[in-house]
Amino acid sequence: MEWLLTPGPVRLHPKALEALARPQLHHRTEPARALFLRARTLLKEAFGTQGEVLILTGSGTLAMEALVKNLFAPGERVLVPVYGKFSERFYEIALEAGLEVHRLDLPYGRVPGPEDVARKGYRGLLLVHSETSTGALADLPALARAFKAENPEGLVGADMVTSLLLKEVALEAFGVDAAASGSQKGLMCPPGLGFVALAPRALAALRPRGYYLDLSRELRAQREGESAWTPAINLVGAVAAVLEEVLPRLEDHLRLKAWQNELLYGVGEALGLRPVPEVRSPAVAAFYLPEGVAYGAVKEAFARRKAVIAGGQGPLKGRIFRLSLMGHYDRYEALGVAALFREAFSDILPAS
Repeated sequence: MEWLLTPGPVRLHPKALEALARPQLHHRTEPARALFLRARTLLKEAFGTQGEVLILTGSGTLAMEALVKNLFAPGERVLVPVYGKFSERFYEIALEAGLEVHRLDLPYGRVPGPEDVARKGYRGLLLVHSETSTGALADLPALARAFKAENPEGLVGADMVTSLLLKEVALEAFGVDAAASGSQKGLMCPPGLGFVALAPRALAALRPRGYYLDLSRELRAQREGESAWTPAINLVGAVAAVLEEVLPRLEDHLRLKAWQNELLYGVGEALGLRPVPEVRSPAVAAFYLPEGVAYGAVKEAFARRKAVIAGGQGPLKGRIFRLSLMGHYDRYEALGVAALFREAFSDILPAS
């Protein structure tokens, strides 16, 4: 067995595997419509919204692009703090969409504070909740409040790709108007689905753009249990199966994920490794490489133990390594991974 310790794709939930083993379902049938509606209802609960959640066949990046293009018109001003690879991606998507983008750069590993986003004159603010490239967690409610105090009509969009089912989220309660996520992270399903959650303010502000990414067209179809285009319906079934299992005990699940990630940080700090983020997301543990140690050596030490980890991205490439238990791991398996982590570094730092 291979230990998949990457921050996506992740080790699949047994309920996802069970659902994926079922025969192919045709998406224009009543059983498929019932399944699609059930998945959307469960996703609304997971996102904590009274609005709508749209299921798109694609990745989390597709969902991010759909969010930007359907909420903002070319030329509108948006503020995008950049503090990791995925906030950088939000910035690039906004540029490509023809928006007037104000980029606010912060060092990778940091997160923006309310004082950074309390600026007038913007139609939107785009934020990453859990910045997977650094392991940093932004305070979405505080940031949304500060931005909307200066821009009461402004819309806040968030990347929740690695916070959904890993950290408490609630769109309206957080002041977030729209969020994007995907199937291959905290939902413990294979890659292939993106989700766009739209709170009531965002629904009222939809500005259809594009063809495949037209969320108004999707909304009309999905309210009837279908999608505008061919969906990955078997993946939809996997998502519904996992949510039916996890949502009734969500608080326990979130506590477990937080404990597992802190376990990894505890091992790393005991080995003398320096964490990357100033505020830690429960989705991924990120550490700077020890002086004189190449990422390849760390990757190989884990690989010898049949474990797959991830390196750095952007300016952190070759400077950090990342490992994650956001997939389906129980408490005792996490303790085994912690032992594997310590053993891998015994090859690298024999004196530690």
